[in-house]
Amino acid sequence: MSGKNTIGVWHIRALRRARREKSFNNLALILTILLVLLVVFPIWWIFRSSLMNNAELFAWPPSLYPKKWLFSNYLTALKYFPFWRYFANTMTIIVPSVIAGTTTAVFCGYAFARLRFPGKKIIFSLCVGSMLLPNMVTLIPLYIMWTGGFRIVDSYLPLILPYLCGGGAFNIFLIRQFIRTVPRELDEAAFIDGAGYWTILTRIIVPAIKPAMIVVALLLFIFLWNDLLQQTIYIHSTQKFTIAIGLIQFKGSLYTDWAMLMCATCMSFLPGLVFYLIGQKYFVEGIVLTGMKN
Repeated sequence: MSGKNTIGVWHIRALRRARREKSFNNLALILTILLVLLVVFPIWWIFRSSLMNNAELFAWPPSLYPKKWLFSNYLTALKYFPFWRYFANTMTIIVPSVIAGTTTAVFCGYAFARLRFPGKKIIFSLCVGSMLLPNMVTLIPLYIMWTGGFRIVDSYLPLILPYLCGGGAFNIFLIRQFIRTVPRELDEAAFIDGAGYWTILTRIIVPAIKPAMIVVALLLFIFLWNDLLQQTIYIHSTQKFTIAIGLIQFKGSLYTDWAMLMCATCMSFLPGLVFYLIGQKYFVEGIVLTGMKN
């Protein structure tokens, strides 16, 4: 009888534990849904505003959805907001910068993770420490260098050339940490077979760190897409305006058609959203795996 009672007690405890876990999971699900709604709501508000006229846009109390879905607003906005020209100009900066930044970040990360050379720890410490340096500190010296020293004015080059130098300290650190998760035994086996550093990098390291490379590419894309400050400093011609600059210029100083502005805003963040959705699997994988090995 005592054995049956013991089994009964454990069964009751197991049921209570299962109920608690189920309640906790349901609560976590509800909180997750609420957080998702908080994140998505501003995007929905912009999209919903882009499909209204100005009278409905300023009506009180505001409506969560348009009474009439005015998709024609986007056609009207394209007449005054040259999205495709701005998009082409933006990609002229982003494509070479992302390719160069990701490639050089891999080279630098591989050097810090695998190679031995004098001053390696000091150089890496300076590289990581530079992340603490505010961008505003280097903004004026860089502007003087590009415009005064190299005489480069109204050009995309000051926005592209810096990414030939490692793609940023954080990206180098990210790649380096990810490479350190790749077993060194693979390198040693390749060395025994006669492979050099270049072969090891291209045949072993790069295939193993594709998620990290995609993370770096995504981070560079998002940063460059939203980099209004530097684009405003180095780009002056209307024909060279990017989407970030064009969106600011689209807002008039005396009168603003807010419905058209919301259309332009939706068009401006849509390419970045699509690019992220394509690489989100690798983005999450790269963030989770990076830093597992110190």
